[in-house]
Amino acid sequence: MSNIKQALQDRILILDGAMGTMLQRYKFTEEDFRGERFKDYPSPLQGNNDLLSITQPQAIKDVHAKYFEAGADIVETNTFSGTTIAMADYHLEDLVYELNFQSAKIAREVADAFTLKEPHKPRFVAGSIGPTNKTASMSPDVNDPGYRAVSFDELRIAYKLQVEALIDGGVDILLVETVFDTLNAKAALFAIEEVKDERGIDIPIMLSGTITDASGRTLSGQTAEAFLISVSHIPLLSVGFNCALGANLLQPHLEAIANKTDFAISAHPNAGLPNAFGEYDESPEEMGEQIEEYLKKDLINIIGGCCGTTPEHIKVIAEIAAKYKPRKILETV
Repeated sequence: MSNIKQALQDRILILDGAMGTMLQRYKFTEEDFRGERFKDYPSPLQGNNDLLSITQPQAIKDVHAKYFEAGADIVETNTFSGTTIAMADYHLEDLVYELNFQSAKIAREVADAFTLKEPHKPRFVAGSIGPTNKTASMSPDVNDPGYRAVSFDELRIAYKLQVEALIDGGVDILLVETVFDTLNAKAALFAIEEVKDERGIDIPIMLSGTITDASGRTLSGQTAEAFLISVSHIPLLSVGFNCALGANLLQPHLEAIANKTDFAISAHPNAGLPNAFGEYDESPEEMGEQIEEYLKKDLINIIGGCCGTTPEHIKVIAEIAAKYKPRKILETV
């Protein structure tokens, strides 16, 4: 842990880019997702990217390695949907511990291999904790505004299992990301604190919200500053934003929080906004130019990419970030 805090003081850290974008290049079929082990599984499994850590581990390894080669300091585990709540879509709730453990183990192996080659640049693994596909703050039923599809306690229990498996698999950091509902995030943070207390350990936490549209708010209605205030009671390594917006549209929201916290600030925006086909067209150079504005304004400590970004994007971002000093943070973070 002291390692990553030291690295944050020394330089702007580079987070990896999109896992899903890279996995789409493989054009995996239903059979590829199933592998030998799930050959006769009764439900369709195509699209369950987390499962590939078990059925196509080499592909996951290769993606992590490509991001490290491009200059990433931190890669995220392939566990964005790694909760019993999200895995219920595939009837794979019983597999959650194994999925998270194996994903963390794969990323750890790749990170350790790179650190061994370049000891002056230690590589880190962030356990990716996604928002689930349910929201605790809002009703999914327009006719019943009081209805909730999930409770705080159900989220806490689901997140706790994920957190335990990620820690057992060897992650350095826990990254609660793409937060569209702060109540969901608080359940994840509560679960993390519970595991830390029970195990007598400390592990750095990164928290990354998502501003969903031009209103400048999260889906549950908070502005960037309100989001920051509502999570500041937890000792975080970093707070920031990812997904939903391209780098240029994300900038005002980073500006809104950068001078209001002693936490490190992170961002991993999309490669622009999706086109009519849901694809991302922004080139590495275009994205790099926009991110350079963050650096000129001293907004950032950790920078990476979300949807549509590739090792090519991360390489350009890493080269630009190397020319700048990180935003100053207090030693106490």
